[in-house]
This record gives sequence, C-alpha cells and structure tokens, in this order.
Amino acid sequence: MSCHLCKSIKHALLGLKVAYKTERNFRIHIWLGILVIAVALYWPLDKYLWLILLIVIAFVLVLEILNSAIERLVDMLAPQTHKFAKEVKDLLAAMVLVVAIFAVLIGSLIFFW
Repeated sequence: MSCHLCKSIKHALLGLKVAYKTERNFRIHIWLGILVIAVALYWPLDKYLWLILLIVIAFVLVLEILNSAIERLVDMLAPQTHKFAKEVKDLLAAMVLVVAIFAVLIGSLIFFW
C-alpha cells in the first residue's frame, strides 16, 4: 500500500471520526444501520436483498456526511445568517430526509413484504 493511499485512508477515517463526534443525526443513522443489520442477520434474506439493504444504509450515511460538510462550508462562507445560506441548509436537510424516508420504506418492504 502506497504512503499516499495510507494518508488518504487516514484522512477518511478522521472524517468519519469528526462526523461521529459532532453530528447527532450521523450517530443516529449509524446505530439504526447497525440495528437493521443485526435484525437482518436473523431474517432469511437472499444476497440481492442484502445488497439493497447495505446500499441503502450506506447511501443514508454518505448523504448525512455530505450534508454536514456542505453545512460547514456554508457556515464558513456566510457566518451571518443569510437567506440563501438558510435555504441551502434547508435543502440539504430535505435531501437527507427524503433518502431516510425511502430507506425506511425499502427496509419495510424487504422485511415485511
């Protein structure tokens, strides 16, 4: 493994640590994802349903990280409350909410349909 790759992985892990320590919703989504995986271990799921389940969990987590990163950029670029800064943050929150709602729907279909 090259030194550059090691540094990239180190920075990525630091980013995960920052997200976990500072973002309540990220922690909630992490623990809900772990709970869903734990339940799925006792459910007769084929490999395709597992694949869908893991992709959906990862998608929610990735969008939560993206939301947090862009919100921090907005805070840095517009320290005073600005109408557009608020709208950007609201749109980001809506993005995560839509994906989280669909994650619940997909999970419900996988487990109960």
